[in-house]
Amino acid sequence: MGEYTVTPWEVSGAVDYERLIKEFGTSRIDEKLRSRLLAKIKDGAYMLRRGFFFSHRDLDLVLDDCSKGKGFFLYTGRGPSGPMHIGHIIPMVFTRHLQQAFGANVYIQITDDEKFLYKRERTWKEIDAYSEDNIRHIAALGFDPDKTFIFRNSEYVRNVYPLLLKTARKITYSTAKAVFGFTNETNIGMLMFPAYQIVPTFFEKKRCLIPAAIDQDNYWRIQRDIAEGMGYQKAAAIHSQFLPPLAGVCGKMSSSKEETAVFLTDDEKTVKNKINKYAFSGGRTTIEEHRRLGGNTKVDVAFQWMSLFFEPDDAELERIRKEYESGRMLSGEMKQEAIRRINEFLAKHNDAVQKVSIEKYTHTGRLARKMWETTYLE
Repeated sequence: MGEYTVTPWEVSGAVDYERLIKEFGTSRIDEKLRSRLLAKIKDGAYMLRRGFFFSHRDLDLVLDDCSKGKGFFLYTGRGPSGPMHIGHIIPMVFTRHLQQAFGANVYIQITDDEKFLYKRERTWKEIDAYSEDNIRHIAALGFDPDKTFIFRNSEYVRNVYPLLLKTARKITYSTAKAVFGFTNETNIGMLMFPAYQIVPTFFEKKRCLIPAAIDQDNYWRIQRDIAEGMGYQKAAAIHSQFLPPLAGVCGKMSSSKEETAVFLTDDEKTVKNKINKYAFSGGRTTIEEHRRLGGNTKVDVAFQWMSLFFEPDDAELERIRKEYESGRMLSGEMKQEAIRRINEFLAKHNDAVQKVSIEKYTHTGRLARKMWETTYLE
């Protein structure tokens, strides 16, 4: 079996998702559970049908709660270590689809504290600027401003500090060390951070559902150990795979490697150049060989990106797959299909970024105002 690494701070190698399910102790989303969720969610359903969201914790209990009229709330987050790329945005888009389908409140944690502590090459001024930028891009995705609260840890800590302390007191150093691999070289600020990432799962007495990439699951394992003892429910989760980097299907797209990522602010020319130059191709060595043998969609990054996010129409995706695998569509033509879709998405998104009012999500919206009035002193 190939070796890979999956932690909240590093993803590398060819990730074996079946093996990861066993290692993390999660459950695969089977056809029965997928059908239950698909009966509720319309937009974004293709990400479920195609297995991009593949694993879960207690998703069945979330749907049971809904059928009983109890409801649930959503929580996800973003670490503002740099500009956002398209890999960052996909779990956020899916979270918005879930909000639209169920009418649930959404809490989005901006972990500026953690990124300052972990990314030692970043100054606080840089993290502060990235936080503002990231919040704007997230708000532009179209969340309901009256049911969404986007908060920065460094700013909101004054409201949740009592709850943060209660949470921290439940987590031993030995547990944190075992789960996160902390060493003698880990700065002590990082030791406290897992408690803060758990805190938003306690914002409501309902069950919390967390849509996120599976590398974040470590936090929820700890939450599920301590939640009921604190008077809350165990958090549920729905896990996504990683959007592969341009250079190949192994690992995870990274902001620190610009040639492997397409950023939300990349213009049309930049997107075109990156895809044409860096996107790993499933095409053959020569045109003649490609016409005869066809391309490999399983390793072709342009196709993988369309499959995972940028082409929601199943029939159109199947047409592209057949054309490529038959050899009728060349690698350059496959890349053009992806370039067009990515640029269309980014143009629409950045138009929304220019128009969005982040105050509605951070301070003045209905849910935001409520959260700023809450201090968890009980």
